Amino acid sequence: DFLFFWGAVFLVTTTLVALFKKENKELIPAKEETKGITDTYRLLFSIIKMPAVLTFCLLILTSKVGFSAADAVTGLKLVEEGVPKEHLALLAVPMVPLQIILPLVISKYTAGPQPLNTFYKAMPFRLLLGLEFAFLVWWAPKVKHEGGFPVYYYAVVVLSYALHQITLYSMYVAIMAFNAKVSDPLIGGTYMTLLNTVSNLGGNWPSTVALWLVDPLTVKECAGAQGHACGTAEAAEV
Repeated sequence: DFLFFWGAVFLVTTTLVALFKKENKELIPAKEETKGITDTYRLLFSIIKMPAVLTFCLLILTSKVGFSAADAVTGLKLVEEGVPKEHLALLAVPMVPLQIILPLVISKYTAGPQPLNTFYKAMPFRLLLGLEFAFLVWWAPKVKHEGGFPVYYYAVVVLSYALHQITLYSMYVAIMAFNAKVSDPLIGGTYMTLLNTVSNLGGNWPSTVALWLVDPLTVKECAGAQGHACGTAEAAEV
């Protein structure tokens, strides 16, 4: 029902835009961006070859490695420790207004000549919150009782997630502001898309690797089967 409702909203709004929104024909671009797919990829290749762009791409492709495990695995580990999935889902509700307000607040600090300063300042705090998330996972079985988890544990989780959202959005808005600032207006769409795609990749590949490494790096002990290791999934099943 949720997906059907928002699917209908998307269809209606995009149809209304197509019907009623007209292009401004008075404003003629100084130069046509591209003439086809081949030209677009040639243009992208020429952009990525620039030393400054290459350095920046390497930066944003590796900048999120430090907190990828905490971001990708914390929720799964909390569920593994017994925190109900529906409770974790409910904890996301207070984050919604925060997610709406944060970009508005942060954009004031990223609108200046050096938007990446916000990115650099937020990074150490986000790294520290990775340790905080590790503590939450370690703490979960300590405070668990027959009735579930105490209210103060959920309060700490909500506060931790709220602080995490502040650092996450500070970095996200800063990168978007920087990409918009450095993109050449003549090829703005292509330039922005390239930088934003690299930025998205920089967040996705470390999380994928972190999830893939969880099982091999998890230390397991076999209960009631002395002399047998549980290093592999097959051995653990036996």
